[in-house]
Amino acid sequence: MELTSKQRAQLRGVANGIDTIVHIGKDGITDNLVKQANDALEAREIIKCKVLENSLLTAREACGELAKRTRSEEVQVIGTKFVLYRQHYDRSKRKIELIRAKK
Repeated sequence: MELTSKQRAQLRGVANGIDTIVHIGKDGITDNLVKQANDALEAREIIKCKVLENSLLTAREACGELAKRTRSEEVQVIGTKFVLYRQHYDRSKRKIELIRAKK
């Protein structure tokens, strides 16, 4: 799912109110970290991540890799933090209803 600019803006607003739950350190993007991110995306749909000072990755690099490995969408990268989103396909489990994209 490709996010529109309006959908990204909506998700940035949602992300302002959430805490960082995934921290990327010197080990980078490990299988365990991907599992943690997948579990968080399954529960919340949107997560905030932070690249710690001892990491060899930049936030942009970490965001790209983690988005690819979790099949999620990049919402925003600012400094050492970034936000990922993955919509639930089961409508009953969705936490966030996105603005509909115009066709």
